[in-house]
Amino acid sequence: MAKILGIDLGTTFSATAIIENGEPKIIENKEGTRTTPSVVALTKNNERLVGVTAKRQQITNPQNTISSIKRLLGRRFSDKEIQNDKKLLPYEIKEASDGSVEVKMGDKWHKPAEISAMILQKLKQDAEEKIGEKITQAVITCPAYFDDSQRKATKIAGEIAGLDVKMVLNEPTAAALSYGLTKTKGQQILVYDFGGGTFDVSILDIIKDPDTVQVIGVGGDTHLGGDDFDQKVMEWIIEQFKKDQGIDLSKDQLALQRVKEAAEKAKIELSTTLETEINIPFVTSDSSGPKHLFLKLSRARFQDLVKEYIEKSIKLVEETLKGAKLEPKDIEEIVLVGGQTRTPAIQEAVKNLFNKEANRSINPDEVVAMGAAIQAGIIGGDAKEVLLLDATPLSFGIETLGSVNTVLIPKNTIYPVNKTQIFSTAAEAQTSVEVHVLQGERPMASDNKTLGRFILDGIPSAPRGVPQIEVSFDVDSNGILNVSAKDKATGKSQSIRIEGSIGMSKDEIEKMKQEAQAHEQEDKKKKELIEAKNLADNLIYSWEKTSKDAGDKIDENLKKQVQEKIDELKKVKDKDNIEEIKSKTNDLSQIIQKAGAELYKKASEQKPKEENKDAKDAEEGEYRDKN
Repeated sequence: MAKILGIDLGTTFSATAIIENGEPKIIENKEGTRTTPSVVALTKNNERLVGVTAKRQQITNPQNTISSIKRLLGRRFSDKEIQNDKKLLPYEIKEASDGSVEVKMGDKWHKPAEISAMILQKLKQDAEEKIGEKITQAVITCPAYFDDSQRKATKIAGEIAGLDVKMVLNEPTAAALSYGLTKTKGQQILVYDFGGGTFDVSILDIIKDPDTVQVIGVGGDTHLGGDDFDQKVMEWIIEQFKKDQGIDLSKDQLALQRVKEAAEKAKIELSTTLETEINIPFVTSDSSGPKHLFLKLSRARFQDLVKEYIEKSIKLVEETLKGAKLEPKDIEEIVLVGGQTRTPAIQEAVKNLFNKEANRSINPDEVVAMGAAIQAGIIGGDAKEVLLLDATPLSFGIETLGSVNTVLIPKNTIYPVNKTQIFSTAAEAQTSVEVHVLQGERPMASDNKTLGRFILDGIPSAPRGVPQIEVSFDVDSNGILNVSAKDKATGKSQSIRIEGSIGMSKDEIEKMKQEAQAHEQEDKKKKELIEAKNLADNLIYSWEKTSKDAGDKIDENLKKQVQEKIDELKKVKDKDNIEEIKSKTNDLSQIIQKAGAELYKKASEQKPKEENKDAKDAEEGEYRDKN
């Protein structure tokens, strides 16, 4: 059976893994690293870059380099968090006609799911190269606190990248699988997942006979992560430089990108050192000349800067415990996930809450991808069966009379699940009803997130309260909602697969999928062209070295023929015509082989002469010895 790829689609970094010999194994990308920056860029030459190559040129090309796209995935442009981020993003974002977010790269506007698909496509291609087989299926992880729209966007991103997404798996659940916590009999564990852009807390009940992971509490914030830590350090750097030099670096996009890179570097260093230097030479200039930035940042000052975010995460942990009717002492094991958990202040805060050390035995950058691979292995029959009982992070409901949010599926309900409820009309002789689908915990409809609306019409005219409208909510194994409504008198029904804030129809998704496949073919052709050029260059270099070493041992006429073929190859090499390059390379190879054969022939003819000379010298030497 074909391999199912486990993918951790992260805010700052992504990773992939597969099951090999029954164990999860991280797959290195083509650059040879175990994680890939979740960055996409378009160069001035309209070349698309993904991963480390995109991140490398981020400072000089900030407007066309998209990072942290996960923070925009499945969101509405009007969301407060998006508006806060908008002020700081080096690239443009705008509101689409349906209220969703679009980002600009080059001259084109893209949906966040499309940018995410570019990252997934790179991960897929690198994995295929590494394991030597085609990959068409995947398990992709997402934060446990992702709402319906964000889960849907994650799945669509996979589909655009050409993947059959077998499951959208919650990151904390993946982490629990990776730690092998199902091997322990009955215990309750808490996964504290602080990533680059999102924060999750999940409480899981580990059950034996059969092996089961049941989620009993979910909390978090999909807009809280390491990016916020970076932003705090950036603001501090900008403030200090303004005090010292009177220049506001936030007004200079190039300088701002250099500050961002320095802030992230300082944050990472302060996980292992008590003080770090922030040194940015020639950061900007004024009428007096170039300006250099040099600051020292202590761990204590850094911890003070990010204190509010750490405290917020601990508060979310406490709320999740309360919702699951548990206290810190009831938790037997705490698992830290996400690169930001390397921060000593986070480790200390978690330890103080639970009065015990957390489990950090697996690399926090890789643990989720490995868990995704285990779930992929379970689906594909390559790993031991474990029953996953995941829970909804937020309640699902509909708007009813008085703009009330009537909940059908409460928060923390195990899915897949189906719930049905009978509603009626609110007005006399009403022949149609609007079903307004909501997600959230607030009692009033307007305070919750709108997932979608649809109309059920053709209802027989009757007094208010008489018609019976059956509304069904179905949450699938990915945590994605489907809603239907049926008039019980006529049997007429209407259904909607909630698109939420994705803002993409099936036709648009299919179009993006085809574009992604076309780009994949372009990438393959580009790679094939580069390889053909490299082969041609190597052949020319090899001949020049051989010709120089051989000297006059190669016939001049043959040398001339080889040089003619080299000149022909160099001409077509500049035209980027792969077929011509291959043809001319083959012609050159044939004539070089002919020259090589001549060299060997001359060497073999020379050998008997040398052997005879050696024998004669030996005889003469023996004669001299005797005399």
